[in-house]
Amino acid sequence: MADTKELTRTKSHTKTKEPPMYRVLLLNDHYTTMEFVVFILQTVFRKEPEEAYKIMVSVHKNGSGIAGVYTREIAETKVALVGQLARENSYPLKCTMEPV
Repeated sequence: MADTKELTRTKSHTKTKEPPMYRVLLLNDHYTTMEFVVFILQTVFRKEPEEAYKIMVSVHKNGSGIAGVYTREIAETKVALVGQLARENSYPLKCTMEPV
């Protein structure tokens, strides 16, 4: 009869930490059209027309509006893309990010 060895397994209890999240903000200026802000919100941030309009109004009335909340890398990419599209269309639209 063969010897049977009992294998013992140990579980390491490592918790995966959630990545830090960042708010992406659009900032109001006196030159970027409301239509362009809505376009940015629909194309870059994938907002439905109604939500894009509400965020645009917030940007216009309050000076800024939250376009979305993302991980750092995604937020950085979206900020860069907004800046590129704004420059290509001759608008001074600013987009920033901040930790949640």
